[in-house]
Amino acid sequence: MISFTPLQTLQNAEFRNLLTGRFFIVLAFRMLATLLGWWVYQLTKDPFSIGLIGLSEVIPAVSCALYAGHVIDMNEKKKLLLICNYAYIFLIGLLLIPAFFNVELHFTGHQITYFIYGVIFFTGIARAFIGPIVPSMIPKIVKKENLPNAVTLNQATFLISSVCGHAAGGFLIGFFGVKWTLIAVILLIFFASLFFFQLKKQYSEYKKENVDVIESMREGISYIFRTKEILGALCLDMFAVLFGGAVAMIPVYASDILKVGAEGFGLLNAASDIGSMCVIIMLSIIPLRKNQGKILLAAVTGFGLCIIGFGLSHLYWLSFMFLMLSGMLDGISVVIRGTIVQLKTPDHIRGRVLSVNSIFIMSSNEMGQFESGLMAKMLGVVRSVVFGGTMTVLVALMVGTTNSKLRKMQY
Repeated sequence: MISFTPLQTLQNAEFRNLLTGRFFIVLAFRMLATLLGWWVYQLTKDPFSIGLIGLSEVIPAVSCALYAGHVIDMNEKKKLLLICNYAYIFLIGLLLIPAFFNVELHFTGHQITYFIYGVIFFTGIARAFIGPIVPSMIPKIVKKENLPNAVTLNQATFLISSVCGHAAGGFLIGFFGVKWTLIAVILLIFFASLFFFQLKKQYSEYKKENVDVIESMREGISYIFRTKEILGALCLDMFAVLFGGAVAMIPVYASDILKVGAEGFGLLNAASDIGSMCVIIMLSIIPLRKNQGKILLAAVTGFGLCIIGFGLSHLYWLSFMFLMLSGMLDGISVVIRGTIVQLKTPDHIRGRVLSVNSIFIMSSNEMGQFESGLMAKMLGVVRSVVFGGTMTVLVALMVGTTNSKLRKMQY
């Protein structure tokens, strides 16, 4: 059994800098996601336009992910992390043009929306690189026996910043408007870079001239397909979240169904992350000792049922509770999936495996956002959310019955 010592891991100063930098950058990303969903819906009043935000990002992110994994494994990681960090600052800074100069430039709502889609397309390229870099750096910073603990703390950092980002985004939009929320996002990303600067350099174990790019990418893919535990966990993440992406419709629920405004929208957006954060804290104190595979399958099934409940609810407090419970179950599955991937992946292909992992994550989240927008247009908002939750349950049952290695997985 692997020991679990949170304080011992947090005594590592470099690990603390990595987590602190990630906290601020994820905080900024979640604020931006909250802002864009609200901004675009207010400009268009069309749920499908929210889905197109996800599609605009996922196409370049997924297209570049395999090559990004190769680049991460072959190059110094700290430098890549900082390049991506400042690329985000530049791209998000472009959104200040329609935010501050809309009146002077006479932009229409649709023109601003298309401009947003264009900027998000390019952030998708940066995301293909920045997504796998941080988790690929962790095993070089902490000892192997502390890796499950480090994965949990990394997820805890992510979820705490998500909660704060969603809620803060809603409140800042409500009190200060879109333009000043964008300024806050840019400042937070810059602040994250100050902590990334303090990291040690992590050089590649390869000599570039001896590595074929295509063969390098193929190696990462083939390893995942040979390792059934990783493949099953990633498929669960991809298809369950793809169909369970009800969060994408929260702007519609907050504005038109529950009628709670920007502040209520921010809290609803943070509800699932609040639940996840509570579970992560609990798992930091009382870790899962056995039957992690079965717990993962049960958690994803429960997540789907919560999405169905949220879709049918017309009461704010009940909707909040369903989202928070879904976040608790998702938090369990996130920790188990992340630990499986890290423990089962050798160091020399970690960047490529985590890049494929990022494809599954981005496909599930951003394509889930697009799927939710498309199904909302076809079936209506409520029916689309209920349909997604039902499909999530079916996916969990299917993976559980067909992947015995994942079902029996323990660590």
